Amino acid sequence: MLWDFHPHPIPGSMPAPPAQPPALTVTGVSKTYRMWATPASRLWVPLLYRMSTALRMFGPLSAWLQQRAEARMHQHQALSDVGFSLARGEALGIIGHNGSGKSTLLQIVAGVLPATTGTVEVHGRVAALLELGSGFNGELTGRENVRVNAAILGLSPAQIRARMDDIVAFADIGDYIDEPVKTYSSGMALRLAFAVQVHTDPDILIVD
Repeated sequence: MLWDFHPHPIPGSMPAPPAQPPALTVTGVSKTYRMWATPASRLWVPLLYRMSTALRMFGPLSAWLQQRAEARMHQHQALSDVGFSLARGEALGIIGHNGSGKSTLLQIVAGVLPATTGTVEVHGRVAALLELGSGFNGELTGRENVRVNAAILGLSPAQIRARMDDIVAFADIGDYIDEPVKTYSSGMALRLAFAVQVHTDPDILIVD
């Protein structure tokens, strides 16, 4: 006789579901800005460095050329070896003094600015509110700006139409939604920009 035997699973013996990767991983990110003494320095500094390298056999002359190049350019280290990991559902606040590199880091994570060194690994859609009303056209109405910005963020025309009422309700600026954005207060522009971002269903929302 053949028995059809289906054993019951032992509690705790079921394989665990595969772990999801972090939503965001920043590894060793640094950013260095070059500050030029004059507009012409953008031309002269690379030229002086090349001449210094070509004339390396003439030690004093090569060193003098390199010194002249360095005098025309200053390097500002905005970020140095920044790293963190953010799991799905977590929130992270970045606090620091003015000029400490907060906005620079957020721009790098958003993909707006390249890092000098290091990597940023993102899993999912990113929506970024990096500057008040960034991307808004002051001559267009709020509703028109919603359509333009939502399309830039990857929503189809059908998705924009389906979410328009929710975006308008979330912004809560009343009849001003059909007025030019140039007539908005800073708070109204911020609410509308934030409403657009959160209704694109982002996996990562960046607010500067």
